Amino acid sequence: MYKGAKVGVVVPAYKEEAHIASVIDTMPEYVDRIVVVDDCSPDKTGEVARQAADKRTEVITLPENQGVGGGILTGHKRFMELGLDVSVVMAGDGQMDPNYLPQLLDPIVDHGYGFTKANRFFSSKSFEGMPKHRIFGNVLLTFLTKASSGYWNLVDPQNGYTAVTTEALQRLPLEKIHKRYDFENDMLIWLNIASVRAQDVSIPAVYGNETSTMKLTRVAPRILWTLIWGGWRRMWRKYILWDFSPIALLLIAGLFLTVFGVVVSLWATIWSLTNGVSASTGTWLLGVAPAIVGIQFMLQGLVLDIQATPK
Repeated sequence: MYKGAKVGVVVPAYKEEAHIASVIDTMPEYVDRIVVVDDCSPDKTGEVARQAADKRTEVITLPENQGVGGGILTGHKRFMELGLDVSVVMAGDGQMDPNYLPQLLDPIVDHGYGFTKANRFFSSKSFEGMPKHRIFGNVLLTFLTKASSGYWNLVDPQNGYTAVTTEALQRLPLEKIHKRYDFENDMLIWLNIASVRAQDVSIPAVYGNETSTMKLTRVAPRILWTLIWGGWRRMWRKYILWDFSPIALLLIAGLFLTVFGVVVSLWATIWSLTNGVSASTGTWLLGVAPAIVGIQFMLQGLVLDIQATPK
């Protein structure tokens, strides 16, 4: 136990026969249970995990590949069955240093947070040596996830080194959470809908000779769609269905006015170019004024959404 809390660590693993034994062997003593989820690996991941297992360890081999999210959710559900208090995720590739696990657990056991997550980018030096396109991608993904999930205080959304309480998991529709590489983004959206308090923790990643199976061209569109649809889902459930909020009114009205203004302005521009004479002042005003008001509405709604972040 850690400060009176029963802690379980789920280790999702796919083709990790070279690293899984080390992950199990270096697990801190205060961890009560370890569940290694072999995501139908074509190599000997499951076999190696069983050979390295200690009395705390359970190895579950999925009959078909479900993705990293599927493996994590399998572990979370198992810990809920066992009655543990906190469920931690540590990848099977050894990138998550177990020495930093107390930093993830302390906000939960000491301050009542429901979810904590590692953040590799607290320091400006974290980006040193990283290609510019990856820096841009991380910054863009962070902003989009903030806007979609409503956790404006969190950075590095794809970091999978997390801890979540059983109480928080019980408030989530686990069967609806996406299971592939957009799992972390979708998980954050559902956590915010449930108003779970979340905090970032500065933890560096450990890079070795592990290889990624992620294909960016296939993953990026999926994550983008998850963020777009998930953002609307959050607004509908949190700000309309359960408790109608001025945030929803401002964002919806602002979006409508902005789109209307842009469409009218584009029509006026095309008409002016086609006819060789400028559209009337009233036409331009009909396009510009709603767009300006709409943008102001959306900015105000954004401010209120930021203030509503569960902290």
